[in-house]
Amino acid sequence: MDTPIINKENPEVRLRAFRAIDEPETCALFIEGHTHVLTNIGVTKVSYSKNEWVNNPAAFVIVVEALNGKRVYGGARVNVSGGTEPLPIEQATGAMDQGIYALVWKYARHGTGELCGLWNSREIAGYGVGSIFLIRAAVAISYQIGIRSLFALCAPYTVKPVEAVGMELEESVGNDGTFYYPKLDLVATTMLLKDVADLSKAHEEDKNAILKIRENLNTVRVEELRGKKITIHYEMQIPNLDKWDLKVIIANAEKSMLKAHNHGKDWDFI
Repeated sequence: MDTPIINKENPEVRLRAFRAIDEPETCALFIEGHTHVLTNIGVTKVSYSKNEWVNNPAAFVIVVEALNGKRVYGGARVNVSGGTEPLPIEQATGAMDQGIYALVWKYARHGTGELCGLWNSREIAGYGVGSIFLIRAAVAISYQIGIRSLFALCAPYTVKPVEAVGMELEESVGNDGTFYYPKLDLVATTMLLKDVADLSKAHEEDKNAILKIRENLNTVRVEELRGKKITIHYEMQIPNLDKWDLKVIIANAEKSMLKAHNHGKDWDFI
């Protein structure tokens, strides 16, 4: 039986992680929901809207879904540098500031990624699942993937939640870290988590929550935010990680960097 809407009296959802290439049908539901949310705020074009990430072996997805898997209420992705496409932050801001390429490569040589595509539907608004709990989960799986750092290009309302998990403003690109994106009246802020493993700048509550997920990837927890409780079934153990080799992905990132450099790009990668 379908679960079309969240049970407001006893809300219960699953937070599940997987590689994009392993679940095309779930990715399609993710795209449908995300597109609907973007359209509602007047964003009809974004630089990576072709959704090529669905075929990117270095794209990992987290969905907030009904327990029967028939509805996706929100989601986020962690794209790793060195996949079949540049990171979304590079696609979004590269034309405005080529410095983003050198910045990403500085961290990509040790394994970096980007928290991107964060969205939630109205059904789960107010429970924190579409922001706080998804962001924590994305940071938790970044450790599982093996990357050391994590970028994010944030809308104003997500700056504080990503700061809470240890991200810092990266002022070296754009206008002290900010860009007008995806529209001229919207500001996006470049944020960077430099230590996925240690989380030294994370708020205590967030750090503890992330470490709990890392220690027990598949668990059920009752989470509470501003007096609202929601039961979350965490399934953060990513299937098919035996087919994942971060060293190969880092080597791909280096090849892409050298190719761009040889084509006359003038940024300094050293």
